[in-house]
Amino acid sequence: MKILPKSLLIKLELREQNNALRSLPLIYNLIDFTSNDYLGLAHSEFIFDKTHQFLLDRNIKINGATGSRLLSGNHHLYSETEELIARFHQSESALIFNSGYDANIGFFSAVPQRNDVILYDELCHASIRDGIQLSNAKSYKFKHNYSEDLDKLILKYKTELVEVYIVTESVFSMDGDCPNLEELAIISEKYNCNLIIDEAHALGIFGDKGQGLVQQLQLQNKVFARIMTFGKGLGCHGAAILGSQNLKEYLVNFARSFIYTTGLSPHSVATILVAYQELEANTIQIDKLRENIIHFNQEKQILGLKPMFVRSKSAIQSAIISGNQKVKNIAKQIQEKGFDVKAILSPTVPEGQERLRICLHSYNTKEEISEVLRLLSNYVFNF
Repeated sequence: MKILPKSLLIKLELREQNNALRSLPLIYNLIDFTSNDYLGLAHSEFIFDKTHQFLLDRNIKINGATGSRLLSGNHHLYSETEELIARFHQSESALIFNSGYDANIGFFSAVPQRNDVILYDELCHASIRDGIQLSNAKSYKFKHNYSEDLDKLILKYKTELVEVYIVTESVFSMDGDCPNLEELAIISEKYNCNLIIDEAHALGIFGDKGQGLVQQLQLQNKVFARIMTFGKGLGCHGAAILGSQNLKEYLVNFARSFIYTTGLSPHSVATILVAYQELEANTIQIDKLRENIIHFNQEKQILGLKPMFVRSKSAIQSAIISGNQKVKNIAKQIQEKGFDVKAILSPTVPEGQERLRICLHSYNTKEEISEVLRLLSNYVFNF
């Protein structure tokens, strides 16, 4: 077999030298403080059984799709599910994509045009930045959650002939913090910009039924587009872009990650539908998750750990522990005690911002939360 080119081998060696070489993790039977399955729906027997019963009742075969949704892959379940999603999120329309990555790539590569400007938070997810790179629009980043910097950029680049797209996340995936969406909505309205919010880590966490932070703040009519990703709080494959009916029609015609890919199987679409029905009908898991977030924040205060954590009211809690080797060592010690926590290393995060990223779930017990923080306290202060 032909060996890897030397230039690529050198890049791998550099990663190894910097203690930053990624590898696929082995999955052990540890207490979960790592996955994005915030509500436990990914391993819910109820969702599994209800999805299969739904397909049986409709006499729908569960085999995979056979092509793009513009060819043979547009099963009738799509329209039913998209209508439910749009209604749930108080949006004019919803368009399902195969993943959040596909949704962001499709949106940002297709919607902003050559003379447009994209202003995005510097900590936006890689899928947003990759989509922006595929766009013909000019793009500039603003300082994280810093509206004054955004305001300066708008004044610099906005004209009557230029469309400006402001991009942020309602919950940032590495820090777990939230921007001031109300302030961003005011700025967007003031300058007639288009506000786009990625709600990947807010779905199932914020809002009375887990609709997301935008709806919790009643801003849905002030946002141009929302990206809802299902692989976190909903525990299944896929994503949807929410917006006007005209936006949906435009994406169907011009979003290449939608047009040139095989559609999700009927089983996958049915799982999305059933998961949304569960959000509508039952808030027990959402309430448990919120109780756990409050308990976590109280415990880290008691143990004197609060200063090392990024401020967060979400299910993502990040403890900054500088240095790849140090954070890896602490993560390993906690794992050896039975708790699955993961070290996030540079270059995934900037050098000096390495961290333990702890994800909370509805199924974590308060005793487990207290113990994982007690272990962290011991290892950090005695390292």
